Order: sequence, then structure tokens, then C-alpha cells
Amino acid sequence: MSSDSAQKHGAFKWGASSSSPWRVSKLRQKLLGINVRRRSVPSTPEENAPTTHLKVETEPLTPATAPPATFEQHLASLALSEAGRMLLLREEQLFVRESPEVWQMEEVAALKADRLALKETVLQMLRRSLEPTMDVDVLASAVAFVQQEEEQDRLWERRRGTFPPWRLSGWRKTHDDTLETMVEERLDALITPPATPPMGQSSIQSEMYQAGQRLRRDLLIVSERVKACYPQHFCICQLYAASYHHGISLKMRRLADFGLDDRDCTFLLRWVNDFYPRLLADPQLEINREALEALLPEELLSPLEEQYLSRQQRELSKYVACVLDEARAAWNKGEEPPVEDGYFVSPIAYDIIQMINGMVSAAETVMGDLRKAQPLTCELQNFLQRFQTLQDDVIKCNKVNSVAFVKASLGCVADFRNFVKIRQRLFPEEVLQSSLSILTHMKGSAHEYLLAPVRKNLKPHYRKLFSQDWLRKPPLKKLHSCLDQEILGLRGTPQSSCQELISQLHQEVSLEYVRRLLEGDLRFKDKQQQQKAATKVEDDAHSLHCFFSTRGSEEMWLEEVFSMMAEVLKLQDLPAIQCQVASLASAFPDICEKHVSALLKLKGNLSKEERNSAKAVLSEIPNNSAQSRTFFSLVHLR
Repeated sequence: MSSDSAQKHGAFKWGASSSSPWRVSKLRQKLLGINVRRRSVPSTPEENAPTTHLKVETEPLTPATAPPATFEQHLASLALSEAGRMLLLREEQLFVRESPEVWQMEEVAALKADRLALKETVLQMLRRSLEPTMDVDVLASAVAFVQQEEEQDRLWERRRGTFPPWRLSGWRKTHDDTLETMVEERLDALITPPATPPMGQSSIQSEMYQAGQRLRRDLLIVSERVKACYPQHFCICQLYAASYHHGISLKMRRLADFGLDDRDCTFLLRWVNDFYPRLLADPQLEINREALEALLPEELLSPLEEQYLSRQQRELSKYVACVLDEARAAWNKGEEPPVEDGYFVSPIAYDIIQMINGMVSAAETVMGDLRKAQPLTCELQNFLQRFQTLQDDVIKCNKVNSVAFVKASLGCVADFRNFVKIRQRLFPEEVLQSSLSILTHMKGSAHEYLLAPVRKNLKPHYRKLFSQDWLRKPPLKKLHSCLDQEILGLRGTPQSSCQELISQLHQEVSLEYVRRLLEGDLRFKDKQQQQKAATKVEDDAHSLHCFFSTRGSEEMWLEEVFSMMAEVLKLQDLPAIQCQVASLASAFPDICEKHVSALLKLKGNLSKEERNSAKAVLSEIPNNSAQSRTFFSLVHLR
């Protein structure tokens, strides 16, 4: 065949003499498995000298000289990276030609066909990545082929900037798209719910449970088996996670658009904010959750949250109203609260606290954000306002069972206060402060109601405190006897509340003692009388201290007030008196000139100028009222 004829039929232009028809490269020898050697051929009469020619002879194959596997054999045995390398070798042989015009079209077509066959096999193996029967060596070979092709793409870009027609470029994208499609197909297979969903589950819940189970199983397979077939820079765990995340996101958007009843709405929100994040947090799955987009966009999530919150608020409001209605009905019937361990108790606080705490905590889990759940706590504020109204009605009517109701109510107030303080993170600041203010008012009105009869019965004993024979009387004996009887009437109040009542009574008795002492007509004209008066005040202070401390009062600091006043009575030198007045004012900055003046008037031997001089030190004492206890400001003098 002439050179022109060869070109006409698509032959390569070798660029060498046609007198050597059997020029065979070493590479071709290796691929074809043939043996080439030289031998002498007899000359014809026309030839003047012997000529040496090449003759190809096929020798019997032995194990030592077995030919390498062909492309077809590698493909059949799923040695995909080896098959890919053979195609790359053929591609290189075509590349060394001078220009595309000299490419033999038959060889190019054959290379392209082989590439398509290899591509289909590689994609088939990638689609089987998650099957239990998938050979990891085959998968690793397919991944190696993808890497080879990516490297060859970069080589072609450096050489020519464009790819030859037989190349199937972009294998990394093809790989990623194949896995994403495979994941979508695996999720789509779950779209049809089982004919009989598990007990208690709706079809939507069953569908999402199946999707979650599929995701977890498959991502565990990726982590345990598939990951080892990939180089680290592929981030294969994250790639699978992103594909499943995208597929599940599409599924959930379809469900959210469908319109859900309250039960499925709650389930879907919890799946988005609780179940799914916990599933992805499994360290075995090696997933970067921050790199994933939101499962549901805000425009679909917000209506679901509003639907959920609206239902929870309706249920909570209905429950709160029912609890209060039952309490009011029981009081109207004349019933007393039950008694446990000697105390009147009410289930109101327990029931409401459990309901609100449970609902807000559940809403935080379902909605994934406490701030979104906090509107539910407004129901506590509304409840406390209505509870305060009920207590005010009970006190105003003063029925036979009102005292028992108020005693039980004090226990509820204490429980609510503890709940609000301990769990204050649940409440917006406005709700927190409003609730504490209501509880403070309820506690104050309850104390006022329960202590009012005590104060009334103590008044006759107060009148006898500072009579002319006060210095000769035993310390507060009759007052103690009356107090004991009144404290018995406070029984039935929960222990912590009873302790607060006794502490308040301790302070009230001390205030009344000091008021009557300062407002009385007693005057101690000499040192001896002042010493006796100081001792009497100290004895009375100690007597009150012992009495109330043994009954649970925590106001032990009140004894200090008496002791410091007694010291003023005891001292005789003006500088010492001034110093003690300054100490008293430092300890109790709410003391005023009126109080000091009344105290100094008890010392009948002080002149007006001396009293004024002692009072003058008050102006030199810094005001530290924010760090002190309140006492003298509650002593109201005429």
C-alpha cells in the first residue's frame, strides 16, 4: 500500500521508511506477548549480497514468559485501576503523534469505546459501594481509577488546555454525582410507608424513622468499610453525610408543605432539632455538622413552631385554670387542705411547677432553642396573678378554713419562689421579676393575716413593758408565756414558712420593745440607774434571743441592737458616748437623729448641748445602708 493510499484509509503516518514493515516497539512486544529475533533469509539471484530481515515467530508460552493481562481481562476481573492505566498508555501513544490529523480514526474509536465500557463498570461499582457484598478491593480500585483520571486531566490541561475527543473528563464530579444519585435512590425507596406502621406511629413518623435508620446504617458502613478505600482528601464521610442531609432535607420540606396535624408537627420539629442532631453527633460517623445547611428553611420552620407553641399554650392555660378552679371550689365548700407530717399542704405548686417546667423543657428540646420556648413561661405569671386574687379573696372572707388555706398557700409561695430562682434560665427577665414581685406580695399578705391576731393578743403585754417598776420585774416572763401560746397557733404552716413567720415575729417584738423604750417616760438620772437600765436591756435582749432561737428564728443579729443601745446608756463620758453613737450609726445606718435623741434623753444627766454634740457625729458617718440590715427605719416614733 502506498503512503497516499494509507493516509486515505486512515493509517498513521509513522514518519519512518516504509521499507521496514515489521518495526515493533518494545512496548508493543510487551503488550502482545511476542518474541522478536533476527535470522538470515536466503538471497535471490538478483541480489548481489545477503540482506537481513525481521521475522516474527511465536514461541510456546511458558509460565516465565506468560503475557500480561489484556484490557478486557482486567475489566472482566474488575481490576479497574489497571484497566485504566492500559487506556492511559494507549492515550499516550496517540498523543505522541504530530497532530490530530494523523490520528487513526479506528484506533480513536476503539479507545473511546473501551473508555465507555470502563466508565460503566466503574460507575456500577460506585453505585454498589454500600452493599454488604461489595468487595472493598474492587471499590478501592475504582477510587484509584478516579484519581488516575483526575491526574491525567491536569496533565492534558498543561499540555494543550483542551481534552481530546476520546477523553471522558471530570471524573471527580462524576464520582460525586453518582454517589449523590445513589443516596437519593436509597432514600426514595423509603417513600412508601409500610402497610401497617408500628404501633402509635403515623405514616409520617414511620417514614422519618426509616430515613433516620437508613442514614445511620449507611454512614456507619461508610465509616467502617468505605472510608478505607479513599484517600483522606476525598472527605468521603462528609460527602456521604452531605448527600443524605440534602436528601432528607428535600423529604422534610415536602412533608412540611403537606400540612401537618399537631402530633406530626411536634414530631417533625423534634426530629429536626433533637433526633437528627444527636444522630449526626455520633463520633463514629466523623461528620462536621457545622458544614451542613439547615434541614428546613426559616419560612417552613416558623409556621411549624407557631403551630406547636400555640397548642402548648392552649393546653397549659387550660390546665392552669382547672387547677385554680378546683382549689377555689374546695375552699368555697369549706374544705381544708390535706395535712402531711403535721403541715397543711396544697398540690397547687407541685402540679403547676411540674407542668410548666416539663412543657418549657420539652419545648426547648422540640424547638432547639430555649428563647423560642420562653413564651410558655408567661403562663406562670398569669397563673400567679390569679392565685394572688384567690388568696386575697380567702383572706378577705376570713372563713373557718381560710387560715388553713393561707398556711398551705405559704408553702406554695415558697415552692414557686424556689422554682423561679433555681430555674431562672427558663424565664425572660420581665416574667422573672414580675413573678417574684407577686410572690413577695402574697407572702407579705399571708404573714400579715396570720400574725394579725398575734399582735392583737400581745398588745396588753407590751403596755406593761416599761412601767415605773420595770427595773424590778423579771425579764419578759408573761410576754414569753403569751408568745408561746400564739406560736402554737402558727402550727400547720410548712416548716420553712413557719420559721419565717417566727423570725418576723421576733423582729416585730424587738421593734415594739425599742419603740416603747424610746417613747416611754422613763428617765435614768444617775450613773447607777443607767447601769441598771443597761443591764436590764441586755437581759431582755438575751431573753428574747434565747426564746426565739429555740423556736426557729434566724434573726440572731437583733441582740446586737439591744447591746449597742445598752452601751450608750452605760457610758458616762461624752467622748465615749459619741464614739458609741458613731458605732451604732455605722452598724445601723438607717438610724436617724430622732432615734438618737430619744435614746440620749433616757440619760437624764445629759444636758441639751451634750445631747446635740453626741448627735452631731451622725453627719460624719458614711451611709452604707446598701450593706446593712434594716431596723430603726421600722421604729416609728411620735
